Amino acid sequence: MRIAVVAAILSLTLAGCATGPNANPRDPLEPYNRTVFGFNDAVDRTVLKPIATAYRNVTPGVVRTGVGNFFSNLEDFWSLANSVMQLKGQAVVDTAVRLSVNTFLGLAGVIDLAEEMGIERHKEDFGQTLGHWGVPGGPYVVLPFLGNFTLRDASALPVDFKGDMVSNLSHKRSRYSLKALNLVDTRAEFLNASSLIEGAALDKYTFTRDAYLQARRSLIYDGNPPDEDAEAKPPAK
Repeated sequence: MRIAVVAAILSLTLAGCATGPNANPRDPLEPYNRTVFGFNDAVDRTVLKPIATAYRNVTPGVVRTGVGNFFSNLEDFWSLANSVMQLKGQAVVDTAVRLSVNTFLGLAGVIDLAEEMGIERHKEDFGQTLGHWGVPGGPYVVLPFLGNFTLRDASALPVDFKGDMVSNLSHKRSRYSLKALNLVDTRAEFLNASSLIEGAALDKYTFTRDAYLQARRSLIYDGNPPDEDAEAKPPAK
């Protein structure tokens, strides 16, 4: 079902958006993207942000840290799989050790013992895997509720959903409860950053787009992107 929804959204996005002669080459769908961004921002301001603020105010910091560590540990399983697909030997070793230490000694990841041991965390997803093997990012696109992506990363979403351990839980109540908790905890983590953006009188859309594209390129190239503005094919590693 998720695959069909994502595919339909992408098809409508590419088919229904006009581009102008002065369109940003990285963002040819800007009129559509701005509309969806405005919708997502409204949902965030009226629903998600107030819930996240209340969660931060009533939940002790040590508990929030444990919640974040727990979900990061779950994400490491998919990062490990993508590190293997990218043939990143050091990342595979680091992530495997992190999972072993945090899962068995850190109370299912609630305590990040691996961080205290200085073991680096490597965040990898299927969009990064595609980028590693030369699939270009394509145009920037904003999807309703889901947020910011390149076309490559949006196309990778169905695979990322399949690799998400929480999404694969058979018990629906547990699955939805954990997803909601992860969403609220993640939003609470960025409350200060979003307030700074809002207070700086910036064009939130442009700022968010440019920050996302820069961050994704950095991840694709493991923190060392080439100097060229246009995304080039990453070297095999």
